[in-house]
Amino acid sequence: MKFITRKYIFIVLIICMLIPGQAFSITVKQEEELSREFMKYVLEHTELIEDPLIVNYVNNVGKRIISAIPPQPFTYHFYIIKDDVYNAFASPAGHIFINSGLFEAMDNEEELAGILGHEIAHVACRHISQKIERSKKIGLATLAGIAAGIFLGTGGAATAASAVAVGSMAAGQSIALAYSREDEMQADQLGLEYLTKAKYSSMGLLSALKKIRSRQWFSSDQVPTYLTTHPAIENRIAYISSRLENNTEPKSQASSKACYDFEIAHTRLVAMYGDESVALRKFQIYIEKHPESYVAHYGYALILARTGNRKEALAHLKTALEKSAFDPNVLKDLGRIYFLDGQYPEALNSLKGAASIAPDDPETLFFIGRTQIELGRLEEAISTFEKLIAKNPDYTMALYFLGNVYGKLGKLEDAHYFLGIYYKDKQNYKNAMFHLNRALKTITDPDKRSKIEELLKEIGKKSMEKREEEAKNQLLSKCENRIVNVPLPCVADLNAVE
Repeated sequence: MKFITRKYIFIVLIICMLIPGQAFSITVKQEEELSREFMKYVLEHTELIEDPLIVNYVNNVGKRIISAIPPQPFTYHFYIIKDDVYNAFASPAGHIFINSGLFEAMDNEEELAGILGHEIAHVACRHISQKIERSKKIGLATLAGIAAGIFLGTGGAATAASAVAVGSMAAGQSIALAYSREDEMQADQLGLEYLTKAKYSSMGLLSALKKIRSRQWFSSDQVPTYLTTHPAIENRIAYISSRLENNTEPKSQASSKACYDFEIAHTRLVAMYGDESVALRKFQIYIEKHPESYVAHYGYALILARTGNRKEALAHLKTALEKSAFDPNVLKDLGRIYFLDGQYPEALNSLKGAASIAPDDPETLFFIGRTQIELGRLEEAISTFEKLIAKNPDYTMALYFLGNVYGKLGKLEDAHYFLGIYYKDKQNYKNAMFHLNRALKTITDPDKRSKIEELLKEIGKKSMEKREEEAKNQLLSKCENRIVNVPLPCVADLNAVE
């Protein structure tokens, strides 16, 4: 029989004493608070792929499904975790994650939509928040950590399972927090309705589930995390197959744009974020079999550049451009690799060509700005970065370079202002306060002054919360060290701990 470690039992007991008794009737506001705690654990223990092209594509597929369903109380966000393990999950309040390994295994947008539709249904049904509502003995923050550990699983980036207060304690709570067969059936039924309304076929979800199942071998440690948190996959496959046989839904015809968007995002994911040796071999084979395919040359160029072979990468990008002369993504990456190779005039020419076709692409604007800096065209760089930030305020690195350009021009109040925002976004509160306070002394723009004051208040609050958390952890650690000979209840007796 498994036992709960003394450390976690003690922490649970302390938290229960510190948090007043609650009915845990989860409101939308409380679910959003729970989601914030959940996100802390996930972001601390995973690496997200932040490539704008890939992130925007996945979000666009998710938003297409959201737009076809009834109004939701939450704003949905979609993320890609850099992890080869086949997994996808949703947090309370609409944060939906898919692992890069699962996305890489997909062949079309319908499969991606199928998985996203299912996870959206879990959120819409509030499955996790309902289960947490019934778990009345542990605080919201702890429950969020346990839930994050369960969905991240065990292995790879999911080593977080032990770090987010899961371990043995999560084993005792996973029965209460993991999805049930009934949850899965409801999410499939509702998710398939969502897909139909969004003009996607049920076939995508069926195909994706079969791929996930195909990764299940003989050893339990090879079972995809998705299967441990989303049970009854055989029943689900049978249900969807039966639905397809008995349903008269028209076969989905993917548009040429949908095919292109998936192919480019998928190619970029494999080439730039997959295993280097695997990706290199994959595109070598692809280009041997399909030398006429510009996507083959594009993907091969990306992995070549990633491995440092920029000269050959540029040659393949030029070949791709000959086969698809006005593809903004090929032009953008041609410019990006020219930039990395120090060929700045060529980089600017290619990047401006990409911007003439896709003027709001954030990565294109970012590299235009960086190229303008290298060419000494600082005023133009400021204009480029400010345009980028106006349309993409979360593009953090643009803030850093904008601050530096203002510094080069001697406009220190603006340099401190943008660097302060950059460091605040990076949660480097010490540097953020330094730059924002320096900016506040000289900046005259009333809107910027107001924002600085607002940011300083927010930083002060977050810094205080961080200090309180550190103090509480130190107290728990000291008290824990004083415990001797405390009998440890087994998992089955966890509910008896008050």
